[in-house]
Amino acid sequence: MSAAADHPAGHRVDHTAVPIQGAAGNPVCPPEWLALREPADADARSTALADAVRDLLPPGPLLVRDLGCGTGSMGRWLAPRLARPGGQHWVLHDRDPVVLSHAVASLPGGVTAEAGPGDLTGLGADALAGTSLVTASALLDLLTAEEMDALAAACTAAGCPVLFTLTVSGRVRLHPEDPLDAEIGAAFDDHQRRDENGRRMLGPDAPAAAAAAFARHGARVRTADSPWRLGPDRPALLREWLAGRLDAACAQRPGLAAHAGAYRDRRERALDAGELTVSVGHTDLLAVPGERS
Repeated sequence: MSAAADHPAGHRVDHTAVPIQGAAGNPVCPPEWLALREPADADARSTALADAVRDLLPPGPLLVRDLGCGTGSMGRWLAPRLARPGGQHWVLHDRDPVVLSHAVASLPGGVTAEAGPGDLTGLGADALAGTSLVTASALLDLLTAEEMDALAAACTAAGCPVLFTLTVSGRVRLHPEDPLDAEIGAAFDDHQRRDENGRRMLGPDAPAAAAAAFARHGARVRTADSPWRLGPDRPALLREWLAGRLDAACAQRPGLAAHAGAYRDRRERALDAGELTVSVGHTDLLAVPGERS
């Protein structure tokens, strides 16, 4: 999967995005997971921020860059909301060529698309020249603080607004509650902030870090909560999310493994009985450079 809701070890849950660094072509998030989560993503994203970005964009054709595009779910959700005379051209960026080829072929009718560089570390202001909008879904928690600042600097220097959706916030609520929820949640959040190949990822600190970075570079920032709401209507997604979260927590704190089996059983029984519901917190962010705000 991608890096997860939630990013578990082995199982990467809660992201369509791929790391900004890492081995090119190394699949991070299988298409099956992306398909499973796409309806929940679509329900969660902030339509208010999408409407706001539509209203601020100039008339005429649009050039949109989708960072860490996965199979293209952001384009399928957002492009119809940006529809206008002149059309749209999307440049899709992802390090996984399998999902990238699917994304290019899957955007709605009337929208043209092409594959862009998968390594986003060199995506500076010059590369963004002429871009109408930069967007991404479930990407920012995979970045380091330095990468987040560089991305904010590039977008604002290019005068390019951004719409970033579904950044995990660490706010998770399960019902009914379980005595182990808090400890597993804390271990999971630590796992999201782990140092991987010399990069310390932002994890659930990403929403605040992104808002601060864009404000520091002179953009006007708006945020909105965009939680997944999972329950009996989405048992497959909820089951996969639970498994990935528990795996990641145990990878971070091996001592939890002694209790993981019983916890998993309790949660599985509640899920099978249709009694388990979860709110998985995310934050959407709209940042508009000063001259466009």
